[in-house]
Amino acid sequence: THRPCGRVCHGPQRHRPAGRFFLAGRLPRCRHNARMDAPAWTRLTATPDALGESPFWHPQEQRLYWVDIPGRRVARLAVEGLQAVGPVENWPLDEEPGCIAPAEEGGLVLALRSGLYRARTWGGPLERLHAAPYDTARLRFNDGRCDAQGRLWVGSLYEPKDQALGVLYMRDAQGLHPMAGGVTTANGLAWSPDGRTLYWADTAAHRVRAYDFDAATGTLSRERVFHQMAPKPAGWVWGDARPYGGRPDGAAVDAEGGYWSAQYEGQRLLRLSPQGALWLDLPTPVPCPTMPCFGGADLKTLFITSARPALGAQAPAPEAGCVFALRVAVPGLPVQAWRP
Repeated sequence: THRPCGRVCHGPQRHRPAGRFFLAGRLPRCRHNARMDAPAWTRLTATPDALGESPFWHPQEQRLYWVDIPGRRVARLAVEGLQAVGPVENWPLDEEPGCIAPAEEGGLVLALRSGLYRARTWGGPLERLHAAPYDTARLRFNDGRCDAQGRLWVGSLYEPKDQALGVLYMRDAQGLHPMAGGVTTANGLAWSPDGRTLYWADTAAHRVRAYDFDAATGTLSRERVFHQMAPKPAGWVWGDARPYGGRPDGAAVDAEGGYWSAQYEGQRLLRLSPQGALWLDLPTPVPCPTMPCFGGADLKTLFITSARPALGAQAPAPEAGCVFALRVAVPGLPVQAWRP
């Protein structure tokens, strides 16, 4: 299906496929604003999460890991192709996990409300790396991941959501450092394939930022708006006749530099070009996708976590909160491990 994008397509580009995104199916023609027909997502989990987040693919284990934030648990699942292998394994926690990342020497690092922790084994004891640098009654850690140098980056979320008090922190061997701020809900953290651009989103502002990134020092510079989503109409609820495309939640980047942004309440993923232009608008099977990641042996399986909120007066969609997978043609970037 081709939907006009508002830009003029000239010459041969008029019929150019919108990238090699999917292994099967007819592709839309206009790269500027490509809306796919509903793809064949596969549901991998039967029991929904309240708010699934922070998925990553563990290449050595061939497992997908993720968290349920209000459910206070870490989950993992072995996957072959588009099929779950065995049951979901759950690790209950005493507080909310904002995000997780693999550790190079085994185990995980976890950003919990009270601080950053290391677990050397699945379900093992937690060793605190750093106490939370904020008032835990009003803030918590949220979205995060490691850079290619093994440093952990994690943003905070201001729960009253009436001030932009969220901060992006970097944890290295010298400690925990604030690197950027001025957001309400930190999300969408990712790097370009060459490691020279860092992306960071503020969900409440419907905005994704980009920064120049110095890999050697972790320094950020030249902050700019990478992509601005349309705001939520006042009083909008799910099922409203007024259009609303959602707001940016978690993100992932593929080998071509495409930035995949989950649009919470928008029932879609956006694939944005390295310049922030819309390359693809991909429907999801649930209203509130939360974060994509790439996995499988070839990194060509696109996974998404999702949330199960009450959508206004309506009950949640039946599969809301589940994890889904889809085969794609462009591989994603591998997860980066934490190195102490």
